[in-house]
Amino acid sequence: MRKIINSTYISLDGVIEDPAWTMPYFDEEAAAFAGEQTAAADALLMGRRTYEGFAAAWPTRDESDPSTGAAYFNNVKKYVASTTLTDPEWNNSEVLRGDLVEAVADLKAGPGADILMYGYGAVTHALVKAGLVDEVRFWITPVFVGGPSVSAPLSDVPTTLTLADTKVMKSGVIIATYTTQG
Repeated sequence: MRKIINSTYISLDGVIEDPAWTMPYFDEEAAAFAGEQTAAADALLMGRRTYEGFAAAWPTRDESDPSTGAAYFNNVKKYVASTTLTDPEWNNSEVLRGDLVEAVADLKAGPGADILMYGYGAVTHALVKAGLVDEVRFWITPVFVGGPSVSAPLSDVPTTLTLADTKVMKSGVIIATYTTQG
């Protein structure tokens, strides 16, 4: 069975939106870890807002430069959870139809490698609640951003996670990896 892995950048004050503030911390070490994540995943799963942000950014990047990640993001299979997006234009994208939990459970049970999610919003919230997310990786960035914190708190989902790994980078970023109780 495939794993669903969520990878979320988060500031010390709990901000996850528009993570441009992570760029000063995205060094060779972070790029190597990010590359390991994408190498293990043959699909992306995202909500409409994440999809629209990615679809606006990635196609403009140079696919011939392996350091950009553009070749991966532009060509990997992308599944979008949306009730409003009907005809995604970004290469290799498919909108999930019907019940989100059922559609993702089917994806997870099918053949393939890991399914990677970025950001933490309503889609991840629903999938954690349904017990479909296997790992959550928080990239804790040593910066206070200000503004609204965590876009989809788990107030209605008592969830216990188990610390599986920590990686402390020279930049001060800590990647805390948690697994869900199954």
